[in-house]
This record gives sequence, C-alpha cells and structure tokens, in this order.
Amino acid sequence: RKKADYTPPPAKQSTEIKLTSRGWVAPVMLALFLIGLAWIVVFYLTDGSLPIDAFGNWNIVIGFGFIAAGFGVST
Repeated sequence: RKKADYTPPPAKQSTEIKLTSRGWVAPVMLALFLIGLAWIVVFYLTDGSLPIDAFGNWNIVIGFGFIAAGFGVST
C-alpha cells in the first residue's frame, strides 16, 4: 500500500501588532522623577524648612510619591 504524499499545512498569515508609542510618556516620567528627586534634595539641604515646613518628614514620602508616579507612568 502506498503512503499518501506529505502535504504541508497551509502557511499562517502573520498578523502584525502595532505598538503605538505615546510621545508624552518619557518626558512625563522623567519630569516626575526629577521633581521627586528635587523635592527630597531640597528637603535635606534646607534642613526640613522647605518645600513645605508643616509636612515635616512627610516631605520625603511626597518626593518618593512623585518618583513612584513616574514609574507608574512608565508602565
């Protein structure tokens, strides 16, 4: 008995996935990183009297919040 000839499966059509890059993501991310870093640096250099004296050590949390928001924008 003769074996059937091999017939390859039909070629799959490749579907292109277009990843649209938003032009505003990188600048906003970097701006938030720099604002957070500047907030913390100013807090330490002024011995806690700036940016907002009433917040006390919560200024560090605010600075890290800006940095975390930058990471949030990047994802």
